[in-house]
Amino acid sequence: MKHTIIAVLFAAFLLPAQLSVAQNTSVAEAVRGDTASSGWVASVLHWYDAHMNYLAVCGLMTLESSFIPFPSEVVIPPAVYVALDENSQSGMSWWLVVLFGTAGALLGALINYFLSMWLGRPIIYAFAESKVGHLLQLSREKMERAESYFNQHGVVSTLVGRFIPVIRQLISIPAGLARMNLGAFCLYTTLGAFIWNLILALLGYLAHLAGDISVVERYSNEISIAIVALVAVIVLFFVIRYFIKKRKR
Repeated sequence: MKHTIIAVLFAAFLLPAQLSVAQNTSVAEAVRGDTASSGWVASVLHWYDAHMNYLAVCGLMTLESSFIPFPSEVVIPPAVYVALDENSQSGMSWWLVVLFGTAGALLGALINYFLSMWLGRPIIYAFAESKVGHLLQLSREKMERAESYFNQHGVVSTLVGRFIPVIRQLISIPAGLARMNLGAFCLYTTLGAFIWNLILALLGYLAHLAGDISVVERYSNEISIAIVALVAVIVLFFVIRYFIKKRKR
């Protein structure tokens, strides 16, 4: 439901009034056969096909990675789907979509990082509890959860946290509050965002192979399970590395 609402708002604000479906056959029409495709992904394909570019991908992923609630599933999978279609007018390449999406994710994370560093914990928590904060789906509980996750897992949480809903958007805030080393922050954030965007690109690729963008919605649960497994492997790797170092000492 949340994705549907966001997709409708996305289309309402970004679809140009002069877009003529009769003159410009979109990817959604070519695949689904009509202009009334259901699902939050298909509802934005018209705009993507005619107007999506790398700067837009970067900008939207900046929003997704900041404190503004905007799902990355609305950005990367449809963009990759459009980029892989031979009839697409976008002229994009799927791997550049991933790279620009990763750059946007890092930029959004840096916004959270520096804002939290400059404003401090009292102002950040007060904002999360304000009406504007609640409108942006922030709360004290979410902030405390993100900060607790960071405190428990250390700097590596900025990598692993990129795969966990809610934590993904907010993990940069406790990193800024703790004044985490900027180089390490950028490294872990970029690596985590790159892997996450590759997973989303895989969704777009699977949808392209199936010739049906609704695959993105159908396989969401399977991808979530795969993400959890990936996070477990990453955590296990760092735990093993920690004990190996401790044993050497």
